[in-house]
Amino acid sequence: SRELFVLTYGALVAQLCKDYEKDEDVNACLDRMGYSIGIRLIDDFLARSAVKKCRSYSETADMIAQVAFKMYLGVTPSVSCSSATGNEFSLILDKNPLVDFVEELPAERASLCYCNLLCGVIRGALEMVHLAAEVTFLQDRLKGDAVTEIGITFLRKPEDRKHRR
Repeated sequence: SRELFVLTYGALVAQLCKDYEKDEDVNACLDRMGYSIGIRLIDDFLARSAVKKCRSYSETADMIAQVAFKMYLGVTPSVSCSSATGNEFSLILDKNPLVDFVEELPAERASLCYCNLLCGVIRGALEMVHLAAEVTFLQDRLKGDAVTEIGITFLRKPEDRKHRR
C-alpha cells in the first residue's frame, strides 16, 4: 500500500504542477493538503500508538520521528536539536519514501518543494494537540542535498500552553 500511496502522490504533484504555473502555489497547495490530513491523522495516531503525553519539545520531536514516521512511512528519521532554547529540531531522513520513483526535479521546477505535504501533516497534527509550530524543508535530496531535512520550530514556550483561569 505504501507503493500505491507513493505513486498516487507523484501523480498528484504532477497534476498540481499542471494546474499552477508557480512553484510557490504548488508548495502552498501541498502544505494546505498536508495540514488537512494532519488534523485528521492525529486521532488515528493517538488511538493506534497508545503513546503517553509528551512533557517536552524534545520528547515530541522524538515521538514524531520514532513512532509517527515509522508507523505511516516506514522510516525513522534521526532527530537533532538545533537551538539553545530547545524549541528547534531537525528530522533528518536518509531515505524519503515519497521520492522512491522520482529521479530529479525538472530545471523549470527548481523551487518546487515536492514533499511539502509532510510539512503540512506535521504542522496540522501538532496544532491539534495544541502545539503551534513552523515546519519547513531545510534540505532536500531532490535538490542535490546529501539528506532530506525537515525543520520544526515550536512557536510557544512550554509555559504558554498552560490554561489560565
